Amino acid sequence: MDTIVVALGGNAILQKGEKGTAEDQRRNIQNTAAQLAGLIKEGYRLVITHGNGPQVGNILIQNEAGRGKVPEMPMDICGAQSQGMIGYMLQMCLRNALRKLGLDMPISTVITQALVDKNDPAFSHPTKPVGPFYSEEWAQERMERYGETWIEDAGRGWRRVVPSPEPKAIIETPSIKSLVDQGHIVICSGGGGIPVVESEDGSLAGVEAVIEKDLSAERLASSVKATSLIILTDVNGAALNYRGADETWLGEVTLSKLAEYYHESHFFEGSMRPKVKAIMRFIEHSGKIAVIAALDKAREAALGQTGTRILG
Repeated sequence: MDTIVVALGGNAILQKGEKGTAEDQRRNIQNTAAQLAGLIKEGYRLVITHGNGPQVGNILIQNEAGRGKVPEMPMDICGAQSQGMIGYMLQMCLRNALRKLGLDMPISTVITQALVDKNDPAFSHPTKPVGPFYSEEWAQERMERYGETWIEDAGRGWRRVVPSPEPKAIIETPSIKSLVDQGHIVICSGGGGIPVVESEDGSLAGVEAVIEKDLSAERLASSVKATSLIILTDVNGAALNYRGADETWLGEVTLSKLAEYYHESHFFEGSMRPKVKAIMRFIEHSGKIAVIAALDKAREAALGQTGTRILG
């Protein structure tokens, strides 16, 4: 039985224009769960990972609102909170969707840590925006008092930026593999995983950083020896000259050709570029099928029939 790692984009949990209420997120996850349940009925074993940007952003706002009343939590703790919250909603909605198909399968959420190198150059050059926009006065106070890094963003205000180091390993890989082998559907590595560094004595510590979730999805897929990596997002693949007059959508493409397009900077940083990098890495690490596709094309993506796809 093939194991597929499915990486859910933000549209699987929160749509543009929504406030992010529990009902908003639950409704979107119900629709997502129906797509995933269809894959499970086809006989695939699923490992599911997801984004958490808006959810962590909201938790950071709650931190600020509660300042002086309750202790403020660091970003690694906020990441863990979001993994538990989204995992709970996915577990419930997926169980309900499976029962409608006459299936009763164990589903487990694993709070997941991702190992990063404490000497990663990203720690010297924070680039990943987190949380909402604030005034310059607020940003200056945070920088002076807490040593944080803030930048002015195109006239919209000031925003905190944190490092985005490369994921080196998924700490909970043995647990995830064991659950998959026992027939569990596993939800894990939310938001790319909670970034941790390792000391010389082997002890772990959380760090203030954000891992690129698509690169972490590849690391997860390779670690559990999945046959396929499917990145589901709000468009059905990658395009050359996106939104330009000569826009060209990519279907099945060789690894070498996609690498050529990647190095020609056809894909935007922070959106399609890390997804393309992730599927290339997966095939380089002996994966069989790697696909970027739309959320409503999950079944066709698993069969290698749609989206931007590399066949190993």
